Amino acid sequence: MRIGSTNTTGWKATAAVAMSNYIEAGAIIAIATSLSLWQDAFGIDDLAVGLLAAFSANAFGAAIGAAIGGPLCDRYGRKFIYTYDLVVFMVGVLVATFAVSFPMLLAAFLVTGIAVGAGVPASWTYIAEQAPARDRARHVGAAQLAWSAGPVVGFLLAVVLTAPLGLLGARLVFLHLFVVAAVVWWIRRGLSESRMWQEDRGSGTAGGGTGLRALFRGRANVTALLVLFGIYGFWNLVAGQMGIFMPRVYATSGVTSEVEQNLLQALLWTCTVLATYFGFMRYGDRMSRRALYVIGAALGILAWVVLVFAEADLPLLLLFAVCWGVSAGIGAQAFYALWTSELFATRYRASAQGVLFFAVRSAIGVLSYWFPTLLASRGVAAVGLLMIAFLVVALVVGAVFAPDTRGKTLEQIEVERHGGVVSPRAAHTPAPGASTAG
Repeated sequence: MRIGSTNTTGWKATAAVAMSNYIEAGAIIAIATSLSLWQDAFGIDDLAVGLLAAFSANAFGAAIGAAIGGPLCDRYGRKFIYTYDLVVFMVGVLVATFAVSFPMLLAAFLVTGIAVGAGVPASWTYIAEQAPARDRARHVGAAQLAWSAGPVVGFLLAVVLTAPLGLLGARLVFLHLFVVAAVVWWIRRGLSESRMWQEDRGSGTAGGGTGLRALFRGRANVTALLVLFGIYGFWNLVAGQMGIFMPRVYATSGVTSEVEQNLLQALLWTCTVLATYFGFMRYGDRMSRRALYVIGAALGILAWVVLVFAEADLPLLLLFAVCWGVSAGIGAQAFYALWTSELFATRYRASAQGVLFFAVRSAIGVLSYWFPTLLASRGVAAVGLLMIAFLVVALVVGAVFAPDTRGKTLEQIEVERHGGVVSPRAAHTPAPGASTAG
């Protein structure tokens, strides 16, 4: 049978959907490794570079896409987003590949970001809804694994292509994302719709209580939104700057070789891949999630303490890369993808992710606009202290408010959190005695 006509399920479906995260991370790294080349080619200043970063897949572009895609995903289905988002993404990266001016590049980054923002909340929602309750972290971790693999490939491609070819090599990195997106789009044609969304929609009452209106009605939902922003928002203020500007941070620390910068980043993300697989995917369903989260958050703080307060020689930069890489593999993003899918009812699960993704990426966009100038004028120590402060907030919020959801079905969690039935399909699910935190 043709791939486009088969019913893609199980781990194959998880892999196909998780590739949204590879594409998102790959787009961010393609931008990060090419910014200085675009800056030289188009003669733009640091503020213009900040504008490119702010409206990319790393910030405002993704924020806009999430705000649009999340509610559409709840209203028309998870598969609806997959039918169109990668087509838009392919247009964006193709325009970036052949960009000949700053406005053309800015438009390409914005279009790419919108497509990424629409696709990522849908992917986390779909994977969580299709995964077995006692294996949910393992399936959601596949998205984190793909997200981690994107930078490894991106930075290695930058070493191989941009070092000898310059801007032409950067254009080829964008072109590889077009090819990957085209293949994933073809495979996704065989995806079935989420069973949970179909059942909820089939109840005949979903239309009156879906999306943003229903999301903001309940105190439990508002509390969960605030907690998840405290975890993911503050952590991503750091990770978002690192995703785009880490080569500049290395340069300010004394590592001026672009090859060495990219190899350090490839090491960092390889550690993230390993930690995701051997840490989050193996133990996220087996041990205390709160404890695993705190370990990851503490390692992230340690990484930046090393960078800020120690002499930035090669051994310490390697230690920084390893600590942050492991932290990212078992830390905030992996748990955010899991908890944001667990803490909201089916009828507004994707809308919740859209709201959170919009808020988080908007905050990154504001900081990204000023980050290159702040780094150039104040140095690594000043921006590093700011990064440490953000990470401490994320650690404290997660340590105090991490929800107890391990091993529970999404239906059980829904009933626990709301003290009753939100979606008609949960009507026959007995409410456990304990209340899920969050």
